Amino acid sequence: MTGPEDSGTGNNRAHKRRASRNGFRKQIREKSIRKQQAREEREKGVWFWMGTFGLVGWSVSIPTLAGIALGIWIDRRWPSPYSWTLMLLFAGLGIGCWNAWFWIRKESQDE
Repeated sequence: MTGPEDSGTGNNRAHKRRASRNGFRKQIREKSIRKQQAREEREKGVWFWMGTFGLVGWSVSIPTLAGIALGIWIDRRWPSPYSWTLMLLFAGLGIGCWNAWFWIRKESQDE
């Protein structure tokens, strides 16, 4: 009388399950290593930072120039003792600085 353990089928199934689990673990490990390598290779180079500085520069200059343009238009349209150009220049500069701070904070959080 021989049982399944004696014939080797039980051991064979357990061996196949172990091999399947090990193969699955190996695939996960390889994918994890590839993912880590991709992250390390994606280091931000000088062109990335040049682009970021450009983005920050534009994010400050566009609201400032828009404030100046709107202020000049208001000053010409409705003259007043207050300089709308000067007030909106500072408002645009403030908005631009806030915008630049937002972008810098976002980039530093991504790292």
